[in-house]
Amino acid sequence: MGRGKFKGKPTGRRNFSTPEEMLAGTSARPRTFKQEQAEEVRDVSEKEEESEEEEPERSKGTNGIIEIANPNLVKPKNLKARDADLDQTHELSRREREEIEKQKAHERYMRLQEQGKTEQARKDLERLSMIRQQRAEAARKREEEKAAKEQKKAEARK
Repeated sequence: MGRGKFKGKPTGRRNFSTPEEMLAGTSARPRTFKQEQAEEVRDVSEKEEESEEEEPERSKGTNGIIEIANPNLVKPKNLKARDADLDQTHELSRREREEIEKQKAHERYMRLQEQGKTEQARKDLERLSMIRQQRAEAARKREEEKAAKEQKKAEARK
C-alpha cells in the first residue's frame, strides 16, 4: 500500500559488499569499470578536444544542408572585449537617432540663448533691463527721502 503521493526511498533494499567479497571478486555487483578503461576514456577525450578545435561546428539534421535566413534562429554572440571590432560602424535605431538630434538641437538653442539671439532671450533681456531701471529709480527715491529726512532733522535742531 502506498503512503500518499510519493513512495518511500529504497534505502532498506541496498546490498553492500563486504571487504572479503570484494577481495575474492564474488561481489553481488561486479565491477565493470577498470583502470585500463579509464585510460582509454582519457585518451579518447583528449583526441575529441583536439578535433573539436579543428572542426567547425556541425549542425543537427537538415540545418547543415539547408540554409535558412530566419533572424529569430540566430543566437546572439557574446563578444569579449579583446574580440570587439572598434572600426565597425554601429547603425543607430530611429529612437536613438531622434534622441541624439533632440540633444543637439537643445544644445544649439542654449548656445544661441546665451548669446541673446533668440526671441525668448531678447524678451528676457528687455525684462531684466526694465527691472534694473525700476530698482535704480526706487534706490534713488530712497536716497532722496533719506536726504530730505536728514535735512528736516538738521533744520529742527537749529
